[in-house]
Amino acid sequence: MPLHEHLRHPLSRRGFLATGTVAAGTALGLAAGPARAATRPRPFGRYGSPAARLTPLTLYVDPRGRGDFTTVQAAVTAATGAGYTLVIAPGVYRETVTVGVTDPATGQLSDAASEMTWLGASENPRAVVIVYDNANGTRKPDGSGTYGTSGSATTLIRTDGFTARRITFANDWLRADHPDITGTQAVAIKVQGDRSAFFDCHFLGHQDTLYADSSALGVFARQYYARCYVEGDVDFVFGRATAVYDHCHFRTLDRTDLATAPYGFVFAPSTAVANPRGYLVTRSRVSSQAPRGYYKLARPWVPGSDTTAHPMLTVRDTVLGAGIDAVAPYTNMSDTYPWQSQRFAEYRNTGPGAAISVPENRPQLSAGQAESVTPEVYLGDWRPGRR
Repeated sequence: MPLHEHLRHPLSRRGFLATGTVAAGTALGLAAGPARAATRPRPFGRYGSPAARLTPLTLYVDPRGRGDFTTVQAAVTAATGAGYTLVIAPGVYRETVTVGVTDPATGQLSDAASEMTWLGASENPRAVVIVYDNANGTRKPDGSGTYGTSGSATTLIRTDGFTARRITFANDWLRADHPDITGTQAVAIKVQGDRSAFFDCHFLGHQDTLYADSSALGVFARQYYARCYVEGDVDFVFGRATAVYDHCHFRTLDRTDLATAPYGFVFAPSTAVANPRGYLVTRSRVSSQAPRGYYKLARPWVPGSDTTAHPMLTVRDTVLGAGIDAVAPYTNMSDTYPWQSQRFAEYRNTGPGAAISVPENRPQLSAGQAESVTPEVYLGDWRPGRR
């Protein structure tokens, strides 16, 4: 299915495969070329052009060669200082991208590329797609082993002050295409920087789609996701960041490789024990392609690298669809760290997946407690631009 057809259909990568028109390994239908909008004479819309730059620190990316660069990574590499803006024309960018490098002299993260902004030139985030297909168990071309979960990320953000608007970040690796690989985590984006903001962006994957994390155990990275769409099946929003998901849509996918529930888990926070704030989901919704009750809302992730982690998730004022198991919405990732011992809570959720039939399975905030569980409190002195 050409990408422009994707704009008229629900955001499901499995839906693309169902058409039978996509070659193996191109699950998103992305090999068909750039979106229809890329044929317009002004690929950068209202954001100027190389001949009429918005600012001296504005760089233009277009797969058809009408910008400064044809790949996103080339533009990032050229942004040698802070405060650059990348305007990205509609199209499919099949590449991996890393923002932020480690200074070889100090071992510290360089300030290069900090305070960077990416603007999707189309008003439709599905017209600008950054996608690749590495998984945890994918072997590296140089024979040095496999990528691992973090290494599978299509996009890696390792710098502070990053902002993206109207862009789709995707990983189109599929289990069905690789039955020999057991490490099936395939990250669309890993975000480690503080003050990272995403507005009207889409995140497409299956297992471990959106890795909202920090650069180190003792670093508390604040992240803000507004009006975003995220889809997946297993732990597809996970990590140790202090992350606010505001007016977002989370979509759980159907699975043909499993016969029984659960198919997966929406959230898997791994909040550091010293961090008073983990994941906050507010004014959002969770929908599903799967049968009723086949998904858990969350499970706590206590990674081997931090066995002191105390995962934290609050879901409030959110519509939980029928795909969520209302009777037992939480489960353990390891019985050593039961979910009941973690910092899980809800407040004023609605929808069939929010029905409270077993109160002890659905810890609720009081009205007084809820007053301090807001985006403003979680983000502290940072107010991400909301235009």
